[in-house]
Amino acid sequence: MPASPSTARAINDRLALRLFQQEGPLTAGQLKQLTGLSRPTVADLVDRLTAAGLITVVGESGEQRRGPNARLYGIVADRAHLAALDVRTEGVLVLVSDLVGRVLAEASVPIDAGSGTGPAVEQAVAAVESAVKEAGALAAPERAGVREWGRLHTVGIGAPGLIDPATGDLRDSAGLPAWHRSLVATLHERLPGARVTVENETNLAALAEQREGAARDRDTFVLLWLGHGVGAAVVLDGTLRRGASGGTGEIGFLPVPGTDTLPSATDCTGGYHSLTGAAAIVSLATAHGLPAPPTTDGPGAAEAVRGAVTAVLAGMGSGTARSGAGRASAGEAGSCDGPVTREAAGAGARPASAGEPGSPAGSAPAAPAGSGAGSSSGESVGSGAGSSSADRPGAGAGPESAVVAGGVAEAVAGPAGEVPAARFLGALADRIAVGAASVVAVLDPGCVVLGGEVGQAGGTVLAGLVEERLRRMSPLVTEVRASSLGGTAVLRGALLTARDRAQDELFAPPERLGG
Repeated sequence: MPASPSTARAINDRLALRLFQQEGPLTAGQLKQLTGLSRPTVADLVDRLTAAGLITVVGESGEQRRGPNARLYGIVADRAHLAALDVRTEGVLVLVSDLVGRVLAEASVPIDAGSGTGPAVEQAVAAVESAVKEAGALAAPERAGVREWGRLHTVGIGAPGLIDPATGDLRDSAGLPAWHRSLVATLHERLPGARVTVENETNLAALAEQREGAARDRDTFVLLWLGHGVGAAVVLDGTLRRGASGGTGEIGFLPVPGTDTLPSATDCTGGYHSLTGAAAIVSLATAHGLPAPPTTDGPGAAEAVRGAVTAVLAGMGSGTARSGAGRASAGEAGSCDGPVTREAAGAGARPASAGEPGSPAGSAPAAPAGSGAGSSSGESVGSGAGSSSADRPGAGAGPESAVVAGGVAEAVAGPAGEVPAARFLGALADRIAVGAASVVAVLDPGCVVLGGEVGQAGGTVLAGLVEERLRRMSPLVTEVRASSLGGTAVLRGALLTARDRAQDELFAPPERLGG
């Protein structure tokens, strides 16, 4: 059955707005070329979206051209505001943006573990309200005829724990602060005009890595989150998989060898968490004689790993690197096709400054968190971008990475105590590979991204070591890549999800917009 005229208009409007989102400002002629629609249809479409306050003239395509066809149209960014929250055990990061992802305000509030639920929630809500107020002060003046201009439309929240697939609510989980669930409910009450959505933090990190980070060329992959705790997100054929109870990826409970006990239904102690959680990584580092970081949380573990990578790369001479070159070549199983430069191979070793992804300071990121191309909804992570192997991001297991990993492996095999940093990284890679191998055996994702603060801190060196171990443990060829977003991935994923939901509603047929 052919679509009705109103349905066809709605489909065309959404298509055009997605193109504006992905490509930036376009002329009517460019829109006609990209959509394949007729000139009259495009003209009607532009008139509808302009009248609805969704697009406006932002310039002209060339100084020599005049007239309607030369006008550049772009999305009206201030049509709505979005908020993203990264809810952590020790605090909350907040970011407010416009409809195209331009950051308008940021806030970060630490919350003491001894705070009661009420005071903790009030601190977090106050930070959100302050950021929303600051963003409103920067917004463009209200446009006549467009209802509720510039209001906070959607709030996306990333939090640890399980999300009930039936209700979308954060489930009560042992070991997590009670104020997390109360915060979500309070935001619903204090922001009655906004849509509030909550998603597991690791799932949001996977969304961000697929849209903007290390998995942009992948529609099937697994993100292994290594931070304060450990978790996984599964993306198959472009869709985020949550499972029957929302628990897909609760890999911290995975029984593994090397622990003293087995996990229980209420405690992941004895599971994979006991090998790769932040406290376990810090303990492993100190056991290998490395300096103890000031904390045993995600940033502390990342500091230990980053320091080890820096020490290993500094101690590896060109001869050591060359001696590892024969361990993997471009055509061998588990290696990426595209070249990775020496600079890229060592990128994970550069100490991050305050505010950068993976920074021990843990401050809110300053860069815009919503620059990736939109997809149809937060449910779908979207298909791979199809980029060539030579320019794909985060390729953590290319030939040059194998050279570095081979050099580290050779250092690990050296005289005992001579290279404690290399021995630590080798032992950590062993631990990570144990859980990763189980995931690979069941899902065969072809790609594992090491995310979180620790994954980014380890960079291509740690990724290469883990891949080398997987190559020995599994017949399934699997690339291992380092996160390119690190600790900022959750906030970025929350903003992308909020933007998807807002656009799905705002990009509806004009008669539903009240404009």
